[in-house]
Order: sequence, then structure tokens, then C-alpha cells
Amino acid sequence: MSAPVTNHRPAALVTGARRGIGKAIALALAEAGFDLALADLEHSAELEQTAKQARSTGGSCVTLAADIAEIGSHGTLLDAAQATLGPLDCLVNNAGVTVLSRGDLLDVTPESFDRCIAVNTRGSFFLTQAFAKRLLAQAPKPDVYRSIVTISSSNAVAASVNRGEYCVSKAGLAMASTLFSIRLAEHGIGVFEVQPGFIETEMTAPSKSRYDAAIANGLTAIRRWGQPADVARTVATLATGGLAYSAGQAVRVDGGLLTAKF
Repeated sequence: MSAPVTNHRPAALVTGARRGIGKAIALALAEAGFDLALADLEHSAELEQTAKQARSTGGSCVTLAADIAEIGSHGTLLDAAQATLGPLDCLVNNAGVTVLSRGDLLDVTPESFDRCIAVNTRGSFFLTQAFAKRLLAQAPKPDVYRSIVTISSSNAVAASVNRGEYCVSKAGLAMASTLFSIRLAEHGIGVFEVQPGFIETEMTAPSKSRYDAAIANGLTAIRRWGQPADVARTVATLATGGLAYSAGQAVRVDGGLLTAKF
């Protein structure tokens, strides 16, 4: 394993970085000057390709396999990232799962519910906790903003009855972000939540035909699907201190989906 870097470049850990929103976030942070640790459930050609693209900007990048639902592995994940990059300054909680199957709220299974909670809520909560403890124990790098950015969903606010367990998990994640923002604000650590709406990715591909017409007819104020790059630009802004006098902001990247309209 290569020796840790010794310069003062910011370093970030991005979970769920293999493709889609996570990949776009990784590349946006690389362009913003971050060294990166990219984590996903397992090593893959897609994850390595994301890392290769990130390295093309001139920074360091390491890929790591991790299941954030396994709370006991969080320390190992952070140790592995820091072994190559040195102290981390930013965590992007992007890893998440959707429901096992859409359907009647009255038919939600404990297995699907527990899976959403384990990854989306519990896993991200305790990874944030472990990361925050390390941030507080290390000296800040000169002129480097420290942050935690959590990717939730419009469904943290808007109910989707055929994906009830997902909505519950994202609502809990939103509150977790708010709580950590208050706890860490006095230490100069910015904690933010990003709420994507309809973003065109492989995960949303099965639903695309269902929403195309609704979006064209005004479901969103901006009548198009969002792109991963739309979310990524927002995350890069937050991670570089673009909202440094804000605490716990939930930033909607949803084309006006949740904006009250009449």
C-alpha cells in the first residue's frame, strides 16, 4: 500500500461510489481538488473506472469494499482510507438501497423494512458518528473546510405509499443529519443533507417511463429529469465551504418537485 500523502489537499470518503450519483460526486470532488477514498459494496470494474477518472485530475484515489450496514467494519473502512490519504476532511454518505419490491403498504415485509433501515439509516448514522469522532480528534488542515454531506431523497419529505419502508428510512436519515449538524457546528464542521428528486440513473431506470409524461406536464417546475451531475455540483459546493454559514441545510436538487405550486 502506498504511503499516506503529506500535503494539505482535502480528502473525502464517498460511499456508494461505483456509479450514478456516487460516481458523479466522486468526479466533482476530484475536480474540486480532493483526494478520494471511494467505497462500494464490493470491488468492481465500474468502481475502478470511477477511480481512474478521478485520478486523471491529478489527485490520489483509493477504492475500498465495504458494507456500511456492518457497523463493526466502519473503523476498518476509515483506517484503510486514512492509510493511503492521511486524515480525512469530508464524508459523503451516498450508499443506499431501495425497497425489495414496490407494493401495498399493508404488505411491507420486515425483511425489506430492515434492509432499508440497516443501510440507509443505521449504517449512515454510525458511519457519520465514527467519522465525526475522528474529525474532532485530529487537527484541521490549513484552509481546508470540514464537512459531512448526506444524500437522502425527496422521499424524506414526500410520501410514496408503495415504497413506505424507503420513505421511513430516508426520513430518519434526514433527522440524523440535522442532529449531527447541531452537534458539530461549534467545531466548524458543516453537516448538510441533499435531497435528490427524479435523477436519471440505473436505479431509477425502471420508473422512467412512469414519470416521463408527468414531468413533461409539470410535476417538476423544471421539466426534465435531473442528472447525477446536478447532485454532484451541489455536493462539491457544500464540501468546499460554499454554505459555510449554514448549519443542517436540506438542499433540494429536485427541479422544484417539492416546491408548493397552485
